[in-house]
Amino acid sequence: MTRRKVLRLYSPNLMKLALAALLGVLFAPDDLGSPPQTTPAWKLVWADEFNTNGAPDPKNWRQETGFVRNHELQWYQPDNAWCENGMLIIEARKEHRANPNYQAGSTNWKTSREFIDYTAASLNTGGGLHQWQYGRFEMRARINTSPGMWPAFWTLGVSRPWPSNGEIDIMEYYQGKLLANVAVGTGTPYTAKWFSTSKPLVSFATPDWAKSFHIWRMDWDAQAVRLYVDDLLLNEVKTSETVNQDGTGFNPMQQPHYMLLNLAIGGDNGGDPAGTTFPNRYEIDYVRVYQH
Repeated sequence: MTRRKVLRLYSPNLMKLALAALLGVLFAPDDLGSPPQTTPAWKLVWADEFNTNGAPDPKNWRQETGFVRNHELQWYQPDNAWCENGMLIIEARKEHRANPNYQAGSTNWKTSREFIDYTAASLNTGGGLHQWQYGRFEMRARINTSPGMWPAFWTLGVSRPWPSNGEIDIMEYYQGKLLANVAVGTGTPYTAKWFSTSKPLVSFATPDWAKSFHIWRMDWDAQAVRLYVDDLLLNEVKTSETVNQDGTGFNPMQQPHYMLLNLAIGGDNGGDPAGTTFPNRYEIDYVRVYQH
């Protein structure tokens, strides 16, 4: 039976405000002569609950195809992503077939590989589907932490080439650690300035941490990008520090971003998957965006 999820709007001060209202002091001056200050509530502006079985909603997601980035081992294809029982499943598989883009003698890593040995999927809300400037971005998911797995939940800015468009890694995992990163441009094309933190999985008190679902969150406004897992702050970057270092004065953290979900294998950072049993799954319960 398909599991249905109920949306719950989140306001961290809801109980406090309700209590103040009951006491009749919500907007009354206190003894020091100043009214109490309140934080604006978060309003849900977009979500995908993945409640409809089958292919991901094309109104929400575009899918990448082929060898795409970071010298990764997987060939991205739509077949490896589907919705089932209220979840988005992104599956990594070990397969062996001919690379349709193979060119004998090529020095390009995407076309020099004669064969495809692994497949997975990468989805995004780009291409004009959905983009946001500022807000709370939230995902509840379970990640696979087998050797070679590289799941991610991240954003890219809509204007300028990478990394001058800005990258925010709300969730990234590889080689035994969670990462929370922000990247901006430098004076050298395709070379990023990184604001990065990492947290080893062994540092969590729960021995089977990776077997459970967790909530990753970004709170992003004009002043800062703050990245969390299960309400634990992993990284905070002030937007005063995120101006591209190329002399343009452009700040990629003050433009709209679109969202990406993907499961990579190997490549520059993912590690060696040779000893890993396939298939492996990255399971996403929901993705939600809130704004004030």
